Formats: sequence, structure tokens, C-alpha cells
Amino acid sequence: MSAPSTAVTSLASADLPMPVPAEEYDRCPVTDVVRLMSDKWSMIVLVLLGRRPHRFNELQRGIDGISHRMLTRTLRGLESSGLVHRRVHATVPPRVEYALTPLGESLLEPLSGLADWAVRNWPEITAARSRVPVS
Repeated sequence: MSAPSTAVTSLASADLPMPVPAEEYDRCPVTDVVRLMSDKWSMIVLVLLGRRPHRFNELQRGIDGISHRMLTRTLRGLESSGLVHRRVHATVPPRVEYALTPLGESLLEPLSGLADWAVRNWPEITAARSRVPVS
């Protein structure tokens, strides 16, 4: 079993074995980050926290449709990955605030690039989807 490749300078230039071994794909750092970002709520939570720190209820009110349980799970996942910091203020009652870590802040630029690409190419993507039936 080989170690995950962390020296890839570009996704397009990565040297991949064919077929790609499942365990190598599963252990890939890129796969791991894409999985983290691909849930329904992580990106919007990161974007909101990228503007300023928020309290839990502020986040919940700011994201239509997110349940208490899903926001808790999303924040815990982002925190365990080192992207979000949870700070408890010693007040009565305790005040909890969430903010991006420097690592989380460094993710905003590549996410913005992906968002820009998506908006720019959305018409072409939707046109292609309308031509190809989904099975």
C-alpha cells in the first residue's frame, strides 16, 4: 500500500495508476477535502464565517433550512478538520462563538475560484444536462 501523494503540484498533471486503486483514492488528501466540502452545508458555513465570527444561533438563522442537529454536525466536522475554531466566552450563560482558523481562511480563495468557475460555466453545464438524459 503506497502513501498518499501529497506532492502533486497540479491535479491535471498528477500521475495516476490505471485503474486507480480504491484504497489510494480513499486516502487521497484531495478526496478527503472534497468530501468535507461536498456536504450540503459546509461551504455556506465557511462563507458566513469568512465574513466574521458568528454565534450558533446567528448561523442557524442565517442559513434557511439547516436544522440544529445538522449545523452542530457541520461545525464539529469543520472544527475537527482544523478549519473552524469554537471559542467559549466565560459569561453567564456561556457565549459560544465560531470563527475560521487561519487554515479555514486559506481555503476561501480556492473556494472562491471554484465558485467563480461555477457561475461562469453554469449556462454551459445546464445546457449539457438538458441534452443528456439522466439514467
